[in-house]
Amino acid sequence: MNLRDLRYLVALDEYRHFGRAAEACFVSQPTLSTQLKKLEKELDTVLIERAPREVLFTEAGKAVLAQAREILERAERIRGIARRADNPGACTLRLGIFPTLAPYFLPHVLPEVHRRFPQLELLLVEEKTEEVLTRLREGRLDAVLVALPVPDEGLHTEYLFEEPFVLALHESHPLAGRRSIAFKDLAGERLLLLEEGHCLRDQALEVCHLAGASERSGFRATSLETLRHMVAAGVGVTLLPVLATQPPVARAEGVRLVPFRKPMPRRKIAMLWRTSSPMGELLGELAETLRGLPPVLLDPTA
Repeated sequence: MNLRDLRYLVALDEYRHFGRAAEACFVSQPTLSTQLKKLEKELDTVLIERAPREVLFTEAGKAVLAQAREILERAERIRGIARRADNPGACTLRLGIFPTLAPYFLPHVLPEVHRRFPQLELLLVEEKTEEVLTRLREGRLDAVLVALPVPDEGLHTEYLFEEPFVLALHESHPLAGRRSIAFKDLAGERLLLLEEGHCLRDQALEVCHLAGASERSGFRATSLETLRHMVAAGVGVTLLPVLATQPPVARAEGVRLVPFRKPMPRRKIAMLWRTSSPMGELLGELAETLRGLPPVLLDPTA
């Protein structure tokens, strides 16, 4: 066994396709397939069921796969220790972040991150919350930015900031002329929401429950931009996190943004990493940098 073959095995699990796994590992498909067969021969057991249109792992394969991930993670820790011995900031950091935060938050903080950590290679992965948390626990990510709560004693939580929501509605809507609104003003409204799997959907449903509103049936968006365009078309109203309404995001024509009165609905954003991570000190410094978001960007009344 060697680390290369274990990487092939893990890649096959991630892509569930020999060709795509080989491409991700920068080798040919025959090379990857041959090496995995050699691994099975060395272990004297079948790890992979090679069905015509899908890849399945045997029970032995699943057990070996779990150990392979752990071994690769430990090997990466060794490399990280060596790199940081010469230069604490000269390393690669894999950061996961969910889609309704990434494009609206990162442009405001990445310049400062690059200034403070000029030799840090930051690899960003944008996926839904459950997916980035799974990758973090499996060692495929070093840290994630998610909305709280995340109950997991194996993860260190570093609180960053609270992001309020605003109500987005068409300028012809009866509430469009208000300077601010209360929860009760949403009673009877039907909100446009994101599809299942987005944490923002769960947060918006909680607001609906508190306000006596409901979800508009027959429609679920895949992104905040879709929601924004639907509001501009006069289809309905929705909740938007305030960072998604700040420059450089362009205001959609015909859309009015109305802040809530206190207590405002909001989400708590935090940075999480494994308590066992050897990068804890660096991750703490990075979290402190991300916490430096200008307060005005989080003020829906500004």
